[in-house]
Amino acid sequence: MNGKTQMTVLMDQATQLRSMAARSRASVIAITSGKGGVGKSNIAVNLAIKLASAGKEVVLLDADLGLANADVLCNIDLPANLSHVIARKRELSDVMVKAPGGFHLIGGASGLARMADLTDHDRQRLVLALAELEQRADIILIDTGAGISPNVLSFTRAADHVLVVTTPEPTAITDAYAVIKVISRDNAERRISLLVNQTRSIGEARVVHDRISKVAKQFLGVPVLDAGHMPADEQVAMAVRRRTPFVIGAPRCAASFAVSQLAMRLEQGVGHQLDTGGFFHRMSRWFRK
Repeated sequence: MNGKTQMTVLMDQATQLRSMAARSRASVIAITSGKGGVGKSNIAVNLAIKLASAGKEVVLLDADLGLANADVLCNIDLPANLSHVIARKRELSDVMVKAPGGFHLIGGASGLARMADLTDHDRQRLVLALAELEQRADIILIDTGAGISPNVLSFTRAADHVLVVTTPEPTAITDAYAVIKVISRDNAERRISLLVNQTRSIGEARVVHDRISKVAKQFLGVPVLDAGHMPADEQVAMAVRRRTPFVIGAPRCAASFAVSQLAMRLEQGVGHQLDTGGFFHRMSRWFRK
């Protein structure tokens, strides 16, 4: 592709992006954590099911580009994933599959960690592919990787709302605050909330949230909303071993009730979209940097 032809393609894609921006779009919630092993992906999958059960069109994007596992939790064998879209081997509709509980899943994959190596054309293709989601869904959940890598931050900074998952462990709390600190550096308008997982009591969860919220407000000037807590529940581990989401396998367990409460909080306003141009617009700005 010569320079003139490539420029024409990019201009056509920019026009398509502006056209998409004029339409209604989904609320975008990025689910992230400071460290791995805090139950982030499990929460993302079960939350997607709960939101879908309320009549919402929900898409879960597994954006953990190195260690994607949402398909494993759902016992799904994916014929293709996001890497095939970027490689021009599949369209987005080809890699989006119906998951248990009624939501749609787009699987991530290894081999995409070095986003900076993509050409401008490939980057625009990825943005356009993700932009399609905003036109076909009510809610987009993004299960990011853990930590503060550029890939993680690209998705959290492009979301309307970032749900940070932690546990009461001191290392998890420290890493959760680190994520909030890095995310908030660009001073963009987005909501940030904290969900405390694997708690022994409501009181323990409140202590964790109050600690992080107080420090974030004092030193970062950032409000951290309370997204609630998830109790330690043996049904969760059993569900993972069975590869069946716990809201389906054990709908009356304590963890399932907590996910229902989380979905209700999000529906009541925590996760509503902000007037900042849309997910794909913010992603495109990041890719242009």
